[in-house]
Amino acid sequence: MLFKNIETERLILRPVTEEDIQDFFELDSNPNVHKYLGNKPVQSIEASEAMVASILKQYKTNGIGRLALTEKSSTKFIGWAGLKYEDNLRKDFNYFDLGYRLKEQFWGKGFATEAALASLNYGFKDLKLKEIGAAAHINHIASNTILSKIGMQATGTFEHEGDSCYWYEMTNPYE
Repeated sequence: MLFKNIETERLILRPVTEEDIQDFFELDSNPNVHKYLGNKPVQSIEASEAMVASILKQYKTNGIGRLALTEKSSTKFIGWAGLKYEDNLRKDFNYFDLGYRLKEQFWGKGFATEAALASLNYGFKDLKLKEIGAAAHINHIASNTILSKIGMQATGTFEHEGDSCYWYEMTNPYE
């Protein structure tokens, strides 16, 4: 793999493994987690197996993909975060996407912001990406707040599967 673990004050972002499948299921079977993701929580462990397999394939195909998000103090899996090469969400172009998803009990503690900032820095400093994009459901106040807080600029809206989303962009500040 072309990337390393990313450490922050409270978190470790590490490559996803097949041992994370149960945690992915716990995360993605929660309807509250999927409120702004089309209201389609996973219904089976097989769906989580497929998600992990997809991430592992992205590592091989694109040299990048979402990372497991673990709390340093407890080593607990609390979600995922990071960058991936996105070729599905925006039909008009492909881009490097910043994303994060946390188990509900870890919401509101600043973990998503911390992970998002670390991911941006990794993308711009280590990978030398020119631009990173992100999207958030127009009504998802927490996610929109995070993306604005970390310096991404909302530059418009778009429709995805019938939902309105804000589009965010940031160019590499280190170039």
